[in-house]
Amino acid sequence: MFDEGTGPPIVVIPGIQGRWEWMAPALRALAKRCRTISYSMRARTFDNLIAEVDATLDHAGLASAAICGVSFGGMVAVRYAAVRPTRTNALVLVSAPSPRWQPSPTQARYIAEPWKSTPEFVATSWERLGPEIMAACDTWSKRVIFCARHGLRIVLAPIVPAHMADRIKLREDVNLSADCARITAPTLVISGEPDLDRVVPPESTRRYTDLIAGAKYVMIEHTGHLGLVTRSDRFAEIVGEFINASRS
Repeated sequence: MFDEGTGPPIVVIPGIQGRWEWMAPALRALAKRCRTISYSMRARTFDNLIAEVDATLDHAGLASAAICGVSFGGMVAVRYAAVRPTRTNALVLVSAPSPRWQPSPTQARYIAEPWKSTPEFVATSWERLGPEIMAACDTWSKRVIFCARHGLRIVLAPIVPAHMADRIKLREDVNLSADCARITAPTLVISGEPDLDRVVPPESTRRYTDLIAGAKYVMIEHTGHLGLVTRSDRFAEIVGEFINASRS
């Protein structure tokens, strides 16, 4: 579990890989502005994913906090804000697939055969993420350092492909469109640039501004799906300002 910083609390729900360690640069940058809390997913049902957020708040001694969901974690955050309105002070959705999102044929193959597809998934990672790393890091030395550090985080906090596939299937168990209509917390939607996010199309993420009343949208420039780690300071600035403003 990650719990650092002071100020208004925020719980950050990780993406489909389920590991907070992959978001470490963003969490540390945000901890300079807020009390930042995160955890690694263990649950295998959507109800238990919601219970994990409750348990995280309870462990931190908090009755409520801002809830931030990253990618798949955004779906969990939407559900949480809908069913736990008194525990959700604000909602932040980062590169989250909309309720209408469907996996591409390649993504569907990964989901259907997670272990068999792992070598291909790893081999094509630069094709998916390379353009945004190139855009976010303006020199080759910065690119190499970022890749080395992020690669180390991945090695030290490894994924379980079958668990990732199981989690993405859970979206079929809930009506997120109906959940969006129930959300009353101030909401911020964040994505990278349309040409740089090759995992979740930013137009899918931006759909939440139509589904959640009063939701605001910000794009992090020069990055895509990894914006919270490739441009962690900018991410923390955007989220920190929103969380503090939502309290006033």
